[in-house]
Amino acid sequence: MQQNYQGHINLKGLKKMYAKRITIDVDLRAAFAIRKQVFVKEQGIPLEDEFDQFDKLNGLCEHILVHYNEQPVGTGRIWFIDGVGKLERICMLEPYRKFGLGKIIIKALEEIAEEQGVSQVKLHGQTHAEGFYQKLAIGLHLVYLGKMEFHMY
Repeated sequence: MQQNYQGHINLKGLKKMYAKRITIDVDLRAAFAIRKQVFVKEQGIPLEDEFDQFDKLNGLCEHILVHYNEQPVGTGRIWFIDGVGKLERICMLEPYRKFGLGKIIIKALEEIAEEQGVSQVKLHGQTHAEGFYQKLAIGLHLVYLGKMEFHMY
């Protein structure tokens, strides 16, 4: 069964926004295309550094895909280590960064953590994205080693 994490409806434009757990290859490829656009092309991250052993279906982590008007526009993933969920690879295509979809990504990943019985999650984010995470208003803090580690509670 495919699970959707509902976003909200923008009544002005009736824009449907939601996240769903990735369970099929076509969705995983869509998530990879989004990550490649954002991290590799926009931010200059080497392609070989962007993809790793966690980028598989039914693997070591769960991936989500965020839709805006039925188009995949964002993604994120969570994996678990030492009883903590680690949120990673959260990104959104540039034209969709002002619609509140970041909250949908974080909420969907937190719900996956709850399903696994995990009550603590952390997020390593790039320092230039600090404002994005602070706007989510979910108890973000702690900077170290040039990366931000956000604890959500």
